[in-house]
Amino acid sequence: MAIDKVREYFRKYGMEERIQEFHESSATVELAALALHCEPCRIAKTLSFLVNGHAVLIVMAGDAKVDNGKFKAMFGTKAKMLTSDEVEALVGHAVGGVCPFSVREGAKVYLDQSLKRFETVFPACGSSNSAIELTMEELEKYSGHTSWVDVGKGWEG
Repeated sequence: MAIDKVREYFRKYGMEERIQEFHESSATVELAALALHCEPCRIAKTLSFLVNGHAVLIVMAGDAKVDNGKFKAMFGTKAKMLTSDEVEALVGHAVGGVCPFSVREGAKVYLDQSLKRFETVFPACGSSNSAIELTMEELEKYSGHTSWVDVGKGWEG
């Protein structure tokens, strides 16, 4: 299971104990916010896109949406989300548990500006009932991100 890969990944840093697993689903922003007792905007959702035959993961705040114009300007192509089969094949996690940790080689991770307004956020950990609380510095370090991007909308005050 993907959560086992993520747990093993965080074990290298002595952080596997910080992964939270829930009895209920945390597969959507709303469900994750309920499970974690936090605002939906603090859920760091990971969206999967196909760009030039490769997976591109955008980690953004739970209240942000992808701005198609900004996405095209950044990546040179229209925002095309991966199908659930493509997500598992190209990313290594199932829909509902997609996260920026322990992803398949070739998948690139980008962090959206919408996250920078928070001290900590909650990305998933490879399953539809898991999360970890990370600071921005930790998210940068452990996500293996390529860069910060500004492809979101709808979250600005």
